[in-house]
Amino acid sequence: MSPATIGGQPLSDRNENRSQRPDSDAFKAFMASNWAPEDAGLPAKAEVASFAAQRRRVVSERFPGERLVIPAGPFKVRSNDTDYRFRPHSGFAHLTGLGLDHEPDAVLVLEPVEKGTGDDGGNHTATLYFRELAGRDSAEFYANARYGEFWIGSRLSRAQLNALLDLETADLAELEVAITKDAGVREIGGMGIRLLREVDLNADALVDTSRMNTGVDLEKADALDAVLAEVLSELRLLKDSWEVKQLEAAVAATVNGFHEVVRQLPRAISHPRGERVVEGAFFTRAREEGNDLGYDTIAASGSNATVLHWIRNNGTVSAGDLLLLDAGVEADSLYTADITRTLPVNGAFTPIQRRIYEAVLDAADAGFAAAQPGRKFRDVHLAAVTVLAERLGEWGLLPAPLDEVLSPEGQHHRRWMPHGTSHHLGMDVHDCAQARRDLYLDGILTEGMVFTIEPGLYFKEEDLAVPEEYRGIGVRIEDDILMTADGPVNLSAALPRAADDVETWMAGIYSTTGQ
Repeated sequence: MSPATIGGQPLSDRNENRSQRPDSDAFKAFMASNWAPEDAGLPAKAEVASFAAQRRRVVSERFPGERLVIPAGPFKVRSNDTDYRFRPHSGFAHLTGLGLDHEPDAVLVLEPVEKGTGDDGGNHTATLYFRELAGRDSAEFYANARYGEFWIGSRLSRAQLNALLDLETADLAELEVAITKDAGVREIGGMGIRLLREVDLNADALVDTSRMNTGVDLEKADALDAVLAEVLSELRLLKDSWEVKQLEAAVAATVNGFHEVVRQLPRAISHPRGERVVEGAFFTRAREEGNDLGYDTIAASGSNATVLHWIRNNGTVSAGDLLLLDAGVEADSLYTADITRTLPVNGAFTPIQRRIYEAVLDAADAGFAAAQPGRKFRDVHLAAVTVLAERLGEWGLLPAPLDEVLSPEGQHHRRWMPHGTSHHLGMDVHDCAQARRDLYLDGILTEGMVFTIEPGLYFKEEDLAVPEEYRGIGVRIEDDILMTADGPVNLSAALPRAADDVETWMAGIYSTTGQ
């Protein structure tokens, strides 16, 4: 007997042992009856629809004559038969305008047509293939815990999505034919396909099988797929006006989250896992005002602040510590903020804390001053770390002269600031990550770019290269920057940055919480 059917029941069926669902004909007939008519009304066209169409047009111009396959991705299992909340791949969401938890397994296909005869005068027609919910007269309605309306609620119909996004829709069952028809080697009359890979294994298998069956060189095809991923990433380097509004909303919600954290600090101090109190306070705001967290919150108190990606958040929060809070709210559109503030837990910096904090603030201000249209993206980092090196030299912490430290052969100062100062921001917290180096690090700062400026200094408790008074202190200050034709705009300026302003802000909140 196959191990998959040990005991007479397939392993794949055993998750149903707990459900105890009736299976009688009477039950099925009763479940299929007496339901109110489903809402067939059509929504108004979404504001994002026109922007998404413009983005698809750019991609269409880049790949004439090729079929483009962009999956949303499937559900991801968290544990056994429970899934994480669904989030589509950012490339899919950017080209469709779909955010939130819409349409797992959906696939956007851009079908090539005669040049200039496609959507909006482009080279392709776009169709969104997705799994429409089964009717209430079907067993799936109540029996399918992943896709049934009884379990997960209603979703928009094909007609409703078409109206909302101004995008043609089709049933997911038609996808295989849509992808594989006329496939093959372009040079002998076949249809070339490019796929956004490693998003949906089923889509990968479908395209790869089609390629193998039609004589396509898989290694060469993988290289072509990589170019599609690169182009979709680079498309997000410049944000349109709708995207900027989404980012502004995400930043505003994040600022509210930071206010909530300060209100909860008295409780955090009294809790054995105070960092979790901080994390929970911010998460509550993220879910109330947005879709979710943009990334796992870093709520690092005391020496934990010297761990760059501290997300365990299981430590205490002590009155004399600094709290490094790196957090962002993801809006319903999936655009996220990314802000860091380092706060004195008791509302006042000690002299050494203030010294380190103000050095980091000076570095951030230097990065902001360097972030001007026409400058290189990498110039922001150079300006910030130069200031940090200067301060470290003034404090006597550098083992060599400043000019040697700042040379490519030196870089001793990076012991205490090992990460980059900036990254692009958008749908992904580290957005545009597949962009080419000459458009990212060596790229020119251009109107419409949104990126962070986030220098820091991290003196670990076990670091014998610094005096004892520095050890266990980590400071980072991070703001979200919009590049305009007139220069940088700090989208997160509503959150205090200067040490005195931070203390005043916290005192104002503490005075209303009774600390």
